[in-house]
Amino acid sequence: MIHKLICLCFALISFTACGKESEESTAIDPPVKEKANLKVMTYNIHHCNPPSAGTKIDVEAIAAVINKEKPDFVALQEVDVNTERSGKGLNQAQQLAKLTGMNFYFSKAIDHQGGDYGVAVLSRFTIVDSARFILPIDNAIGGEVRTIAAVTAEISKGKKVIFASTHLDLKAPNRLTQSELIVKHFGNTSYPMILGGDFNDKPDGPAIAYLDQHFTRSCKQNCLPTIPVENPNRTIDFIMFKPQSSVTAISTRVIDEKYASDHLPVVVELKVK
Repeated sequence: MIHKLICLCFALISFTACGKESEESTAIDPPVKEKANLKVMTYNIHHCNPPSAGTKIDVEAIAAVINKEKPDFVALQEVDVNTERSGKGLNQAQQLAKLTGMNFYFSKAIDHQGGDYGVAVLSRFTIVDSARFILPIDNAIGGEVRTIAAVTAEISKGKKVIFASTHLDLKAPNRLTQSELIVKHFGNTSYPMILGGDFNDKPDGPAIAYLDQHFTRSCKQNCLPTIPVENPNRTIDFIMFKPQSSVTAISTRVIDEKYASDHLPVVVELKVK
């Protein structure tokens, strides 16, 4: 049963990874520098398959979008690792990390075409800890297993943050239950916590309404739509953070990039005290 698979290994201070067999990460150790502001991105990359390009996989196109913005953290959704459609032997999270010069952490959600499919995080900083959490689905209505990829990174001497990526289910009841589990895992963390993802829910939807009680979205009103890339009309991709964590949003932008994916990336500048 899916509910029995939920990882409950999160500790409030120490991040201990669950499900090691489905996780991958890198460990590039750049020097820790003082950094007043953070630039973060969330991007559903559509397994690096540009919608207008047939079955073509174009990891370089996604990397170019990221490199143009130069974010400190990226929350990635719909990431393929060693799948038939994207190329056996191609780890998209690893390849994007290489092309952007960042560290990565991948969290598998499901088996797909002989490989793995899930979410990932890219980090400009050293990843000092990581964790994978499986989100629940209601067996009575079904749905696709989704996960969270979360990392702890030291952004300056002695200052750590948690950054996480997720992708909620298409079915509204599952999204609400999954949001409740997100709050359970991260609501009382001792570090500043930032969450990016494709929430499959509009700003006035029940899952976002619930998360708004526990997190602060970088954009609260008149948020620009993020899907589809041509004539976008829905806002479902967000970046949010714990309101009590001394994090404040300076700006939120939706990048008008129509080729690389079927979602528009969201870029947020944050101040972390």
